[in-house]
Amino acid sequence: MTDKVKRRLTTVLCADVHGYSRLMEADETGTMATLRRHRTAMAGLVERHDGRIVNTWGDAVIAEFASVVEAVQCAVEIQQEVSSQELDATQAQRMQFRIGINLGDVMVEGPDIYGDGVNIAARLQELAEPGGIVVAGSVYEQVHNKLSVGFDHLGQQQMKNVAPVTTYRVAMAGGGTMSRADAAPQVGASGLRDMHEPSTWMGVVSHWLSNLPRDVTTLLAIAGFLILINVFTGLHRIWFHWPVAALLFIVVMRILRRRGPASDRKEDR
Repeated sequence: MTDKVKRRLTTVLCADVHGYSRLMEADETGTMATLRRHRTAMAGLVERHDGRIVNTWGDAVIAEFASVVEAVQCAVEIQQEVSSQELDATQAQRMQFRIGINLGDVMVEGPDIYGDGVNIAARLQELAEPGGIVVAGSVYEQVHNKLSVGFDHLGQQQMKNVAPVTTYRVAMAGGGTMSRADAAPQVGASGLRDMHEPSTWMGVVSHWLSNLPRDVTTLLAIAGFLILINVFTGLHRIWFHWPVAALLFIVVMRILRRRGPASDRKEDR
């Protein structure tokens, strides 16, 4: 009788060194010493955020976390720590990590984890620029209003051997290195906003709607649809204001309910 495969929902963080082969070719001993130093720092940060290192092979690090928020916070601190340790290194010697984070179902075998949950995290890591962090949409939904970082929507990305995944780039406050940093505007310590602010009123509306929770966006779409029906069937009898008013009331209550707990959590930190 075959043992039943154990599964669990977990947050997977995958990190690897950008240009590892080049660094090893230039200075094998120095590169290994630097990698060991950074891995020691990573292990301490992972433990501090209640995660665990699952595996380390080559230049890669795989970790898992019970909390999505802790995983993203840990990734930000890892990039900040690595960046601070590499300040004195030359451009050719500088070691930078790319990090991908996914929230998904994994198969469990002893201390190891397998499956699409891990594979997607590895693919997200490949999308990140040196010093950057890319997260899946499932991660963004859980953390975008709970952490003092911005998110840049990258859209759906086609990945090898897995279904397309909606992705976001993390923009770290306080001058930390970001993925695709040369193409993105800087975010200061007080800039808790998403990237690429739109310049037209249509862009403003689109940007605002894209950052709303999905259920709120759905209610607003229904309200707009009811208004259009009333307009095209004639305004001699206006009836849309009653159902739309009820929908807008629900929208306001949902937004207030979501923001309330998030504010309390930030004050507690």
